[in-house]
Amino acid sequence: MPPKNSVNRKPLYMAVIALIMVITIAVALALTQPWRAFTSSTVDEAFPSVAHSRSEGAGGSPASAVVPSAGATEAVEPGEPVELRTGEFISLDHETSGSALIAELPDGSRVLRLEDLASLDGPDLKVVLTPAAGDYGDLGTTGYTTLGALKATHGNQNYTIPADLDLEEMNSVVIWCERFSSAFGAAQLSGN
Repeated sequence: MPPKNSVNRKPLYMAVIALIMVITIAVALALTQPWRAFTSSTVDEAFPSVAHSRSEGAGGSPASAVVPSAGATEAVEPGEPVELRTGEFISLDHETSGSALIAELPDGSRVLRLEDLASLDGPDLKVVLTPAAGDYGDLGTTGYTTLGALKATHGNQNYTIPADLDLEEMNSVVIWCERFSSAFGAAQLSGN
């Protein structure tokens, strides 16, 4: 006959084990967010443009460009953005498609534009530029510059590129899951 104390402890052990399992499952779900594989979002941002200003004469109308007066400036037409680099997304850890375009705007600022992007959702997705060109499994080794959180899993979106970032060193755009160090998809850049 088993000792009386060991029989009474069995329900307590089972309760502790059940509690540990519930906590483990809750933490795993919170970290992995598996339901995000079934969610998506769409954004359709216009290509960025640089607003230009005209000096205004009396009455709030644009100053005459024919005979400029002292202090007035001629109307300046905005320049066209200059395409610097482009690439097509390939699927890596998750199916991803679309294209990436880096352009310089007339004011000298640079922007990364993702067009017709289609990818899965995931926790902590970022848009990054990296020197890596093909081996995206460990961007921690090659390094990367985060341009921001992925705005949506589908559509057209723009990301400002820091002025001090040397684009000559950047070879790819990657949709990167920061939490799990996972490359969802990447576009190797070509061009200037």
